[in-house]
Amino acid sequence: MEVTRSLFHTARGYVESFNLYGEKMSFEWAQVEGEEFPVVFTMEPRPDPPHRGTPLSARRVSPPDRADLLPAEIAGFTSRGKYDDTNPQRAHQTRGGHHGSHPHLVHEFVRSILDGRKPWIDEVRAADWTAAGLCAHQSALSGGQAVTVPGFGAG
Repeated sequence: MEVTRSLFHTARGYVESFNLYGEKMSFEWAQVEGEEFPVVFTMEPRPDPPHRGTPLSARRVSPPDRADLLPAEIAGFTSRGKYDDTNPQRAHQTRGGHHGSHPHLVHEFVRSILDGRKPWIDEVRAADWTAAGLCAHQSALSGGQAVTVPGFGAG
């Protein structure tokens, strides 16, 4: 998996996305700010013998809004809306954070407490996801010096 975040200092528009590449299918998040739909690429049957340029199909897809998985009180925050006219930070048209994922993350965390179990994004997973960014920042502060990203996972 490739995770890309580009905010500034690159000859590219803002992007916060992920791409998944597989042997039979691949998924690419929208590449240009303002594009709504990601693309799914599907490898067509390979000629015999296989050669470069195997046929490929591509189609834009609309990821489902899974508000149906949430309590009614927070389900609306997965879709585009104007949430707070009195607060300039929240008065613009937006989804509930990262394409509507924040209500799902909050719900999972609260459910884990109520259910007496560890949340899916527990301290180990959060540390693994956060470490790369912290090390990149440390590297930048050190003139680009290589920094080893620690792993926190069990094992």
